[in-house]
Amino acid sequence: MLPAGLACPFWPPLYLVKDVQMPLTDNPGGVSIVPELSVRRGRAAVEFYKAAFGAIEVYRVGGTDDNPDVVAQLSVGSASFWVSDESPPHANFSPESVGGGTVRMLLIVDDPDSALERAKAAGASEVYPVGEEHGWRLGRIEDPFGHHWEIGKPLIPWPPADRRPHGSH
Repeated sequence: MLPAGLACPFWPPLYLVKDVQMPLTDNPGGVSIVPELSVRRGRAAVEFYKAAFGAIEVYRVGGTDDNPDVVAQLSVGSASFWVSDESPPHANFSPESVGGGTVRMLLIVDDPDSALERAKAAGASEVYPVGEEHGWRLGRIEDPFGHHWEIGKPLIPWPPADRRPHGSH
């Protein structure tokens, strides 16, 4: 139930749950941080993340012709994130509305080069190519909705035992 005075285009919810079970927390402390990306064109964003990162849709509210605004939980491997249409009345703005984002997502994969190329083929723009820096093989893209994603993998055991940067800047 929403607190008194708040309106939400997804209440009451229209549930579309996929055949994927994902616990809200995967750690014994019962705490996790899961990002939610605000976007314009939420349905297109969900499809982009499926094509670019092989995301699986775990949960979805809305995103229909009758209720076009979407809130969806996606998973990539064992990682999870949410995508929702921006809602300025609730202070949720997309990077397109504010002229840029305030966070970067980090997608850790075995093959950063291929993952970055797949994202570009799905419509992302390359910010910088995959290269080696600070003990990582890392590149960056901007998705069609304004969010920046660094795609990489650590080249050394992470975090380093000495807790200091390794490699070039």
